[in-house]
Amino acid sequence: MTDVTTHVLTTVNASYGAGLSARQLAAKIVDPSSVTTCDASVFAFFSEVSPSMQTAFVEKMGLDKLAVRDAARQFSSMADISLPLAA
Repeated sequence: MTDVTTHVLTTVNASYGAGLSARQLAAKIVDPSSVTTCDASVFAFFSEVSPSMQTAFVEKMGLDKLAVRDAARQFSSMADISLPLAA
């Protein structure tokens, strides 16, 4: 695991007592149902991980950037806060 992955997982898993792997978190980030179910680990990724680490994780995991942006925008709207990847 890289430093980026370790940092992201530590932040997300510690916040909510989750035990997600990098692949599990990546899958949740681009899964539209994560928004509709208000997945706390995905929200933690968008709100508690630094923007540079978010971007590095998205690139490292090869995630669809449009799907990531869409999820961030939906979480941003639901929480009424600005999230960097929603831009």
